[in-house]
Amino acid sequence: MESLTQFTQLFDQSFAGISFSRMLLAGSVLFLTLLLRNLLAQLLARTLFAAARRTAGEMDDLLLDKLKRPTSFLVLIAGLWLAVSVLALPTEPINLAAGAEDAIRLLFIINIGWFLFNLIGLLDAWLGHWAQKTESTLDDHLLPFIRKGLRAFVVVMIALMFAQTLGYPISGLLASLGIGGLAVALAAKDSLSNVFGSLMIILDRPFRIGDWVKAGDVEGTVEEIGFRSTRIRTFAKTLITIPNNTLTNLAINNFSEMPKRRIKMSVGISYATTTAEMRDAVERIRSMLRAHPAIDQEFFLVNFTDFGASSLDILVYCFTRTTAWGEYLEARQDVCLKIMDILEEMGLEIAFPSRTIYLNNQQKDATHDLPGS
Repeated sequence: MESLTQFTQLFDQSFAGISFSRMLLAGSVLFLTLLLRNLLAQLLARTLFAAARRTAGEMDDLLLDKLKRPTSFLVLIAGLWLAVSVLALPTEPINLAAGAEDAIRLLFIINIGWFLFNLIGLLDAWLGHWAQKTESTLDDHLLPFIRKGLRAFVVVMIALMFAQTLGYPISGLLASLGIGGLAVALAAKDSLSNVFGSLMIILDRPFRIGDWVKAGDVEGTVEEIGFRSTRIRTFAKTLITIPNNTLTNLAINNFSEMPKRRIKMSVGISYATTTAEMRDAVERIRSMLRAHPAIDQEFFLVNFTDFGASSLDILVYCFTRTTAWGEYLEARQDVCLKIMDILEEMGLEIAFPSRTIYLNNQQKDATHDLPGS
């Protein structure tokens, strides 16, 4: 009985204003917290992680891996907060309770930063997987910029939360950051506009490397899509560099996106052609296009359209199946030659510019009738 009394008195004793019973209870809370954290880790490994391994994608595995440690640390922070609450730390002569609460808040802020950093890593992995599927190198250059920019933003926000928790006023710091940010934005206006231009090119995908485009007065093949500018190789073999902010404000004509190429020509034959010959010529040209392997059969037109100044004009309007420049020219040449063959077989002449002049002889006859002539 006496030993039990001594044991009870031992628990009633205190150190630095904290009883041993509360210390023992706080230690028990920490022990249970560590035990709960291990049990939670095993439960997640057997359920969520096992389910994620059975899926085909890798992003769910990466997500769980990124969240595992911050979640475990969060459980530990919760246990520390509960243990500090059980201890009932003294406030005099030193406010240990407030200091412990601030320390737990700082740990919680660190855990938030850790969590956000892991999410940024997950976003970077997802964007990197997406960028590997594209031909452009622009997104490869842009990904490190996005990753570093987001992490810098997280670091600044965590630092401000640290300062506020420690009791430092941040209103003046925010005002100075606003003024400094405005100055930086004004100084880097062109660079920022190029960055946003690059983002618009990534999102809209108006062209890819190797495409034949026309932007404003520049026409050629896209050779490189950079972080700041795009390079176009003209057909004269010169290299033109256009800033991305300028390029996004231009109307871009992407010829490589044509599903087929157009042939449009006007064939003029002489006025000696009769109506029957004109009808026959139009029908034979139509038949030639129907049988031509290089001509798209979805739509074409052959019609006698105009009485020209020196010719009767036949409109030939069709599309080639190919979009390659060389193959298109071969197909166009073959169509022109076959039209010439048709007209030669019919004995019709292709008209050329000519002018007929009529002379009036009345003025000359009146001159001969004057006296003295």
